[in-house]
Amino acid sequence: MLRSDRHMRILEQVATHGSADVSRLARLLGVSQATVRRDLHRLSEQRLVERTHGGAVRGGMNLELPLQHRLEQRSPQKLAIARAAAGLVPEGAVVGLTGGSTTSEVARLLAERGPVTIVTNAVNIATSVMPYPEVTLIVIGGTARRESYELVGPIAEKTLADHHTDLAFLGVDGISAAHGCTTHDQLEAATDRAFARHTGSTVVVAEHTKLGRTTFAKICPLSAVHTLITDPGAPEEELTAVRAAGVRVTVV
Repeated sequence: MLRSDRHMRILEQVATHGSADVSRLARLLGVSQATVRRDLHRLSEQRLVERTHGGAVRGGMNLELPLQHRLEQRSPQKLAIARAAAGLVPEGAVVGLTGGSTTSEVARLLAERGPVTIVTNAVNIATSVMPYPEVTLIVIGGTARRESYELVGPIAEKTLADHHTDLAFLGVDGISAAHGCTTHDQLEAATDRAFARHTGSTVVVAEHTKLGRTTFAKICPLSAVHTLITDPGAPEEELTAVRAAGVRVTVV
C-alpha cells in the first residue's frame, strides 16, 4: 500500500471513529506498528491528527480531509459516480461545479469530451480544464479556502446570482434525509447554496461514506436537490428516505 493510501485510510478511521490506536491501524493496513507511528507523526506535523500515547485522535468535532489527500484517492466508486454524472450533461451545456475530489473527476471527463461551459469556484478544477480548447471556463472569484481549493464568500455568491447553469454538481461532506446537504465551512456552504439556487438541476455526487452523515454547515435541504449519484455501499434505509424526499437516486 502506498504511503498516500495509508494516510487516507488513517484519516478516514480517525474521522469516522474519533480516534485510532496503532495496533488496530497496523492490522487494518497490513503494515508494522513502526510504519503506522511514522505515518501518524507525519500527519500530526501537518496538523491533520493529534497524537496520543497509543495512537491519534481528531482535533475537533469533524475532521475535514484536505483536498490534496482526497484527490490522490481515485477509487473505482468515485470514477463510476463521475462517469454517471458526466452522462447527464448534454453537449454544449453550461455546468456549475463546486470543489471536491468527485466533482474534479466530473470536470476532467467533461473537458475531455467537450464542448462544454464550466462555471466553477474551484481553483484546481479551473487549472485542470483550462488547456482544453472546447471548454469555455468561467471562474467565480472570492476568498480562497485552502482546505478545498475553493473561492468562497459574498463575491462568489454575487457572481453566481448573475448567472444561470443548466446543471450544477455539488460535492458535499454529508447528505441525509434529516439534515439535507452539509459541509464543514459556513462560507463554503453559502457559496454551494448559491450554485444550487441558480441552476436548472442540482446533482449531488457523493460516495457512500457521505450518506447519513451531517457536518457543521448546512448547504441546502433535500428539496433543493434533484438527483443524488452514489455507490452501492450506501445504506439502503438512508437511500429509501432520500428517495421519499423526492430526490432521484442513481446507484452506480
